[in-house]
Amino acid sequence: MYDVIIIGAGVTGSYAAGELARLGYHVCVLEKQQQPGLKTSCTGIISRECLEMLEIDHSLIQNQARSARIFAPSGKYLRIEREDAQAYILDRPGLDRLMAHKAQQKGAEFHFSTPVTAIRHENRHVTVEATAIQSETALFKARCVIIACGAAVGLAQSAGLGRIREFAHGAQAQVECTDVSEVEIYSGITTAPGFFAWLVPAGGKQGKAGLLCRGNPRPYLTALLDRLLKQNRITSITSDIRYGSIPLKPLSRTYSDRLLVIGDAAGQVKPTSGGGIYFGILCAQQAVLILDECLKSGELSSDKLSQYQKRWHKLLKRELSIDYWAYRFYQGLDDKQVDHIFNIIVKHGIHESLLTSPDITFDWHSMVILDAIRHRSLQRSLEKLKAAPLRFLEARIRPRG
Repeated sequence: MYDVIIIGAGVTGSYAAGELARLGYHVCVLEKQQQPGLKTSCTGIISRECLEMLEIDHSLIQNQARSARIFAPSGKYLRIEREDAQAYILDRPGLDRLMAHKAQQKGAEFHFSTPVTAIRHENRHVTVEATAIQSETALFKARCVIIACGAAVGLAQSAGLGRIREFAHGAQAQVECTDVSEVEIYSGITTAPGFFAWLVPAGGKQGKAGLLCRGNPRPYLTALLDRLLKQNRITSITSDIRYGSIPLKPLSRTYSDRLLVIGDAAGQVKPTSGGGIYFGILCAQQAVLILDECLKSGELSSDKLSQYQKRWHKLLKRELSIDYWAYRFYQGLDDKQVDHIFNIIVKHGIHESLLTSPDITFDWHSMVILDAIRHRSLQRSLEKLKAAPLRFLEARIRPRG
């Protein structure tokens, strides 16, 4: 009998496992892959705050990013830069392995090649059914369970927590670059419909090329890689293409009797960028605090565990809501409209004024969004594109000249 079973050995699941084990709880992590980090398709860009929060070994840092070039569909670009590093590009599979190792050092028990097939609520515990060695069924029992298995929706749905229905789909490959010294972001309906593509320097001549879109990402990434090769931006593709899905809205409920959901599985992801590490860790911290209280008291009912959702909503609900409606607005634009907005931003130096604001950070995108559309020059252009998402955002700002 464990105190907590965590399903998923990604960054968020392993972080929660380590923190609970550090508090003295008997923790078990069940992971379907043979080892951590095997299937990750994440670029692994995190902020300084996240780097310090996770106490990451600096050997995992492949590069630092303090500048970026953002390309409009027309090919024009603007460059943004700050004096200090704003983000760090990590060895993403290595991060998964590190977090699992740190959790094991604190006493958490890991079972790999053990995909979970069902969660059953018993009278005083939860039974987790999994497929173990030689396809035999294994039963694990605990006082409570945390679902942290990424964008897979089956377990949360079967637990009666609803279903995430909106996803972006991503694809990424490792590449060898020629002369890429800063992050490059590409927009356009033919490049990455509804989202964006990227080329990220990962130290030396290594890089990561990928994109997010609403449909099948394979043909779009294939076209992007072909274009970068023809432009001599990259010289070769050095890995297989990895695919993944990103939830765009959170679950309506992230708790039940003896059960919590964290990270991508809960939809705690930025809809504007698809980044989920930092928000997932913030929510995992709240889950650990709540479980510590409830495990000590023996009260693990849905009513008691609902405090978890109240706390993470207080941290992130407004942020995720603004990010989502900004994404919806952007998704409705064609290339000509994106180019027009891009030209307005460059003409009036809106991007430069945003960079001087101390409130603008890598992780909190709502401040960037709201500060940008406070500018009257941009608002006048956006008025021609009136839509429900824009009205939602306008209700939260006051114009600024």
